[in-house]
Amino acid sequence: MRQAEPPLERETLDALVEATARQDRTAFITLFNFYAPRVKSYLLRLNADDSLAEEIAQEVMLTVWRKAGQFDRTQASASTWIFRIARNRRIDAARRAAKPELSSEEPALLPPEAEAPDMAAHASARDVRVHDALKDLPEDQLSLLRLAFFDGLSHSEIAERLDLPLGTVKSRLRLAFDKLRRQLRPEDL
Repeated sequence: MRQAEPPLERETLDALVEATARQDRTAFITLFNFYAPRVKSYLLRLNADDSLAEEIAQEVMLTVWRKAGQFDRTQASASTWIFRIARNRRIDAARRAAKPELSSEEPALLPPEAEAPDMAAHASARDVRVHDALKDLPEDQLSLLRLAFFDGLSHSEIAERLDLPLGTVKSRLRLAFDKLRRQLRPEDL
């Protein structure tokens, strides 16, 4: 069993992080030996299982090696800085765990099936007929259709937006639908 490292003073720990920023491997080894078991223990207290705590502790120490140059002893002690990194990594791991893994077979993630050529031609012809029918509507009816179907507004919201009586909005929409119905037979759609 390995004997625990003796406690080090704040000044010494801060100096070790600063030396690590200069790529001093000996300073980093001392930091690693001092902090890795403490970070793992801290993570275990945050309810990480043993393997996750070990993995995050390794990531934290790697981050210390890579980002030691960002350490500023006037902002925080080395301990505070390192344990903040550990806490943030634990939060990140918890967030990743909370998100379910998505299957590549998930229907919502699959691309839409290619439309059969005859169906695509039918849809294209239908779109042209609907577009032509919409062009024949008076502007006041067409603008109400746009607000209702493209903007998703309710009849009340349309009336409020255009400062029209609700009955006027409903009757103009009804007239527009009647005209469209006469121009477009169900078999056309």
